[in-house]
Amino acid sequence: MKEFDLIVLGGGRATSLAKNAAKKGKKVAVIEKSALGGTCPNRGCVPSKLLIGYAEVSRAIQEAKRHYIDATIKKIDVEKIFEKTNHYISKIDENYQKKFNENVTVFRGEGKFVSNKVIEVNGEQLTAKQIVIATGTRPMKPPHEKAWSSDDIFPLKKVPKSIAIVGSGFIAVELANFFDAVGIKTKLLVRSGELLKNEDGEIQAVFQEEFSKNVDVAFNTTIKETHYNESKQVFELILENKERQTTPHSCEALLYATGRESNADLLNLEATNIELDKRGFIKRNEFFETTAKDVYVVGDAGGEYMLQHAAAYEVNHMEKYLYEDKKEPLKFKYMPHAVFCEPEIASVGITEEKAKEEGIAYVSSVTNWLASAKAESTKLKYPITKFIINPNNYEILGCHLVGPQSATMMHQVLAVMHLDNDIRHLKEMLYIHPALSEALLPAAVNSVKEVEKYKEAK
Repeated sequence: MKEFDLIVLGGGRATSLAKNAAKKGKKVAVIEKSALGGTCPNRGCVPSKLLIGYAEVSRAIQEAKRHYIDATIKKIDVEKIFEKTNHYISKIDENYQKKFNENVTVFRGEGKFVSNKVIEVNGEQLTAKQIVIATGTRPMKPPHEKAWSSDDIFPLKKVPKSIAIVGSGFIAVELANFFDAVGIKTKLLVRSGELLKNEDGEIQAVFQEEFSKNVDVAFNTTIKETHYNESKQVFELILENKERQTTPHSCEALLYATGRESNADLLNLEATNIELDKRGFIKRNEFFETTAKDVYVVGDAGGEYMLQHAAAYEVNHMEKYLYEDKKEPLKFKYMPHAVFCEPEIASVGITEEKAKEEGIAYVSSVTNWLASAKAESTKLKYPITKFIINPNNYEILGCHLVGPQSATMMHQVLAVMHLDNDIRHLKEMLYIHPALSEALLPAAVNSVKEVEKYKEAK
């Protein structure tokens, strides 16, 4: 039995906790069955955004006509794009390993609990005063053995000439946008009639209209039959729409991006007192404590906010809780997210649909960006900002953007929400003219007007 001060089960975002604990003189074990760094830098948000960078350049050339520029693309070297992206990924594990000092021992293998405080990996048993579970999630398994999940994109060994993608969430639309933009024949298959259904309705409608101008989307469509032709190395699909009409479709690659599931079932938690919720994620309280003493869970493994920036924030709080005697529970003031696509979305807080559902008092405003010369220069008419405001105290309940650089623009709103959540600060502050962020000024002005109307009506 090897003894440690801390075991971190999962070598993703929680490696920063392991690194910093080791700097404090703690003896730390990190257990990881794959590459250090976890999903985000190896198979998720980082490499996918590298791909999107290429897509943005391609789209800009394709859409140059709206700037009265006649431009054509002679060639897109997709093989080179993936070669560069794969090379980036290949260095991640090594770079994470270099961050550890001699107090960290990395165990390469799949860790399973033997009891509450004992984990077995590669035939060795480890125990520690404290254990942090940070095992994340995995993509839902595709129903066909030759089909891909998002984990199979990075590193990609063979670039297809055509691809069908099943899904309607952010992973599906981001990857469909990339493949289509770089000239790979792409078809997005959506079971329902909408994309990004969890976004605010007005933002979602704009996104869907603009996205569908570029990408071939088959709504209300399922795959009735799947056959992989080995000799031709293509999928031969029979697609079925809601009227039960069928059409054939062939493609070299078939990707399922239909959601993610907990890895908790791989940990042998039956040997412990650790409990799961109805969705199969590990139960925890406001201090990240599981139902086993001195065993904690952070990040996606807890099933709360399955976003990299949320996991990083939680791990930072976990370190303060364990080693700086700061015992306050972590309560997120807000949880922003973005969809890095064409068009781009950024969102924080409540949607109007949710406000109505929960009976929350609110006013809303939708404002285009055209008051900003920088926004006008994009020659795009669709970008909008939507604010949802508490009319009793000017609190920003939600903000939703669709348009270029939405994720960057959102940080101005986030700063106000973090420090003193009052929409009037965005109305009264001084903006650089004519920066893109200046589009937030008329949106804030309109929101304040809506609050004043509400107060007058009362």
